[in-house]
Amino acid sequence: MAYRTSALRIDRDNALRLRILRCAQARVTEAGFGALTMQALAEDVGIATGSLYRHFQNKGELAAEVFARASQREVDAMALALKTQAPAPRRLAAGLAQFAARAWHSRRLAYALIAEPVDPEVDKQRLIFRQAYAELLVEVLDEGVSQGDFRPQHTQLSAACLVGAIAESLVGPLSPSACAARETGQPALALGSITEDLIAFCLSAVGAKELSA
Repeated sequence: MAYRTSALRIDRDNALRLRILRCAQARVTEAGFGALTMQALAEDVGIATGSLYRHFQNKGELAAEVFARASQREVDAMALALKTQAPAPRRLAAGLAQFAARAWHSRRLAYALIAEPVDPEVDKQRLIFRQAYAELLVEVLDEGVSQGDFRPQHTQLSAACLVGAIAESLVGPLSPSACAARETGQPALALGSITEDLIAFCLSAVGAKELSA
């Protein structure tokens, strides 16, 4: 008779896999993907290092899933911020403000997701999620163009440009060196000011009229 894995064993394996992912994300949130090593993670989880490879073939596969899970939460948060009955310019501003606020709240994780050098598997996920952000923005841009709130444009191209602008504008302030400088009291732009400038730039880039109530 062929061996069949019991439902209890499957549940235990799934629970362990979820615990591994949570511990892995905690490491990335605290110190970036550079802190995510299989040996250190195994110690966090309380299992043998070899047991990790029952769930993930290698570190790259594990890091890619951590990235995807964390990024999906950010995409969902932006989607929720964009989903209002307000005019398109105000919706766009709200989405950008939400993205920036979450980045400032968890700066090390945000930097890891946006710009930290990573395994090739993670780079593939990064491209996928940049496209996911762009698709959210295309919807808002299409609405804005149709209602005359934004100038006529190729909205898919504009959305890709906005995603690039968002990422590049936050990389510097989120970098470990910038965060360390802030912690020691060195002069730096206020985070709120950076958010305001980013919103103003993006609205101007798509030809938005002044925000309406």
